[in-house]
Amino acid sequence: MSNSPPSPEPVPWHRGITGYQWFVLAVASAGWVFDIYEGQIFNITRLDMLLDILPAAPDDPRLPYYGDLFLGVFLVGGALGGVTFGALADRFGRLPILSATILTYSVFSGLTYFAQSIEQAAALRFLVALGTGGEWSVGAALVAEVFPARARAQAGAIFHASSIMGTWLAGLAGMAVGAQWRFAYLLGVLPAVLILLVRARMVEPTAWKGVKSGGGLGELLSDSRWRRRALLGLLFGATGLGMFWGVTVAGQDLVRQFLERGGVAAGEARATSKFAYSIVETTGGGLGLLAFGPLCVRWGRRRTFLFFQAVTLLIVPITCYLPTAYWHYLALLPLYGFFTLGIHAGFAVYFPELFPTRLRATAAGFCFNGGRLLSAVFLVFSGWLKAQPGIDLQLAVTLLSLIAVPGIILVCLLPETKGQPLPE
Repeated sequence: MSNSPPSPEPVPWHRGITGYQWFVLAVASAGWVFDIYEGQIFNITRLDMLLDILPAAPDDPRLPYYGDLFLGVFLVGGALGGVTFGALADRFGRLPILSATILTYSVFSGLTYFAQSIEQAAALRFLVALGTGGEWSVGAALVAEVFPARARAQAGAIFHASSIMGTWLAGLAGMAVGAQWRFAYLLGVLPAVLILLVRARMVEPTAWKGVKSGGGLGELLSDSRWRRRALLGLLFGATGLGMFWGVTVAGQDLVRQFLERGGVAAGEARATSKFAYSIVETTGGGLGLLAFGPLCVRWGRRRTFLFFQAVTLLIVPITCYLPTAYWHYLALLPLYGFFTLGIHAGFAVYFPELFPTRLRATAAGFCFNGGRLLSAVFLVFSGWLKAQPGIDLQLAVTLLSLIAVPGIILVCLLPETKGQPLPE
């Protein structure tokens, strides 16, 4: 018989987490909620916006062009904001830059209410995106540095999973305002209140105060070790974000076209598809985001990424081709969202773990928001593919989901960070 002492019972990850740590997670998550709201409110109201400011008829061929153009502008702005504000946060501190990002997207969202032309609306979407891209970079680094190692994955996943509330909020706002799209953008001013909480109660993480030498993008790309991780992370982030913009958001159009083919009036089909996407599919996506943290603690970061990507390759064609009734979509869209969206929580967990404190916000922003920039190219390809004769939406979305294949290859080239301390 063995005389070794029994193994201690595992400590729940949330035991011993202080009130201040929960407060930091709540504030960072609230900023991310409205960050997502800013992106999703355009997805939900873009037809009403474009019909108003072009102006145009519902069958105007310019509508899909300008819709994808605005999404591309938003992705480019998010990429630039993520890298720029991330570098500033590494140099000047997490808190002042977090405040600056929230103020940026709040103010320019509110100003969108007054947009009278395509040019004005596009410029404001770009400026909003600068702030939203920066908020994720700073928030992800902040959560990773404030929480202890045993709770870092779960906290990072909760941070990213809070995005679902942003999509719900956008969906409810879109349904509430109907064609009066301008009022939905006024709601985007509310997160400016978060700045008061940031300045009043939060302090810089000990890890950052001990460094105070943010090297910025130059150091990130000049050091061979960090450069390799950054470039692979950038490409990996682009596959996930390409999946989101090409596949996840297509759930709304899949439902709308199905209903219209069945004889449902266009207005009713649009309203029903908004609910199916922003509430039903997004609920499944939220569960996937929350599940990613516990799964990557148990299986490791890379195995969890591989699991989500492999199942995505199955669930997307099933959702595209199997439904013959609306309730079939209601049953499948939660799974569709679980795997195509849930993988994004892994980016908030994984990217900050790959880099040292002096480069963490810069690098996380480079990987995630730089991935947004590359995914803008994928978005253009998505629009081109959907416009090709003989390729319907179901086939296009199925083909676009194959972006999971390079994602599988890339994650195999990156290191496992489970159980490892943050690099210093």
